[in-house]
This record gives sequence, C-alpha cells and structure tokens, in this order.
Amino acid sequence: MSFKRVGRVVLHYKRVGSGPRVVLLNSLGSDLRIWDEVVERLSGEFEILAYDKRGHGLSDAPPAPYTIADHAGDLTGLLDALDWPHAALVGLSVGGLIAQEIVARAPERVSSLVLCGTAARIGTAEMWAERIAAVEGQGFPPISRSVIGRWFTQGFAAQRPDEWAGWLNMLERTPGEGYAGTCAAIRDADLTAEAGRIAIPTLAIVGDEDMSTPPDLVRATAALIPGCRFETIAGAAHLPCIEKPAETAALIASHFRKDA
Repeated sequence: MSFKRVGRVVLHYKRVGSGPRVVLLNSLGSDLRIWDEVVERLSGEFEILAYDKRGHGLSDAPPAPYTIADHAGDLTGLLDALDWPHAALVGLSVGGLIAQEIVARAPERVSSLVLCGTAARIGTAEMWAERIAAVEGQGFPPISRSVIGRWFTQGFAAQRPDEWAGWLNMLERTPGEGYAGTCAAIRDADLTAEAGRIAIPTLAIVGDEDMSTPPDLVRATAALIPGCRFETIAGAAHLPCIEKPAETAALIASHFRKDA
C-alpha cells in the first residue's frame, strides 16, 4: 500500500508494471480493487496507476460536498507528486467525469482517453439529491442492494454469490461522507460543452446491460467527441472491469497501442 498527501487529502494508490503510463479512475462507491483483474492483464505492457479517490477506500474523506474539480485536482496533484507529467486515462462512471475534467483543464497532461460506463452528464439533480438524503439519513442499508444491483448483470448474484457479497461489503464500507460528497459532485457536473473540445484519441465503452449509464447515453457522449470510437461489452453491466475483465483490458490495450 502506498499513500501521498495532496493538499489536505491523503490518497491511497497502487503503481505496478512498466511501459506507457495509464491511470485507472474508479466508480462511485468503489475502490481501486475493482480493477485488479484488468491490472493483471495490462501491467505487462503498461505502467498502471490505480488510486482511491477522496472519500473512498483508504483515502481521506474530507467533509462533503465535493466537486468534480476537487477530484480532478486530487489526481493531477498525485500525478505531480509521482512525477508523471502526462498519462493515458481510463475513467469509469464518475471516474470518467473526472477524466473529462482533467482533459478540459489540462489537455497536455492526457495522451489518450478511455471513457467506460460514463457520460458528459449522469443522472438528474433530483435523483442525486434523493441518493444523498438517503445516505445521510439512514446510511447504506436501505439503498445498497439496489445500487449494487445496477453494477452487475441480472445473473451475477446467483452465479457468483461470494463475489457479490464481497463487493456489497466494499460499497457499504465506503465512508458516508465520501459517498454523499461524490454524489454531489456528479449532481453538479455537466461537461457537455467540454466533450466537444476533446482533441485526443478517445474510446467510449459500456456494458450492453448497463442500467446506470445505458449504452445510448454513453453513445450520445461519444458522438460529441471528435473521432471517438464506441464499443459495447456483451454480458456486462456497469462494472465490466469485474464481470468481463479480459474483454475490458483488451479494448483498453488495443486503443492505447493505436495511440502509441
């Protein structure tokens, strides 16, 4: 385990492999472990940085609310601390919003981009307000099974019950402050205008059974980005890095090889 203080926030990260540099950005309510099987497949060809964003995993959870700019500043600060002037980014869900924010703020820092199960805008203000109120009022138990039910395809819990239980534990052990704070960041983020100005090689991918960011939503964001390629991953929902790691890693590696 490795840690770096970035401003007032201590971030937990893992760095493995060698080669062109790639950063993996997590979804809401998850930590860097969701990428483990993808990292195994990529680290022989790329140097991989995975980290826990503020409010998640082993990183600090400062008082809510947060903004996408806060999250983007954390990551660019971590890259500075590690002496990574630029890297390719793979952003999943809110991680994709963070990645888009970094491209908008500092395009010279990003060599190539993969957007996974994400969009320029995700959900509605009302939806996120309800989610924040639920977590702040009663914690995770009333909503956690509904949330994780959207992470995976319908048969996942029955076919892989031990994994289901473990990922549920990860979600429910996320600091409430961190979860609610990041919900606020997603609620307030709209990068629609910025998407049209992305000028680096970009791939958008999504599970074909994703209910959190459905394929049509991801496709619409891909259409905003000049030259963006769009691919679906069969038999996956919102976290294809867990359900279909081989397919996810292959798409990422192929995209970054073409950009090299």
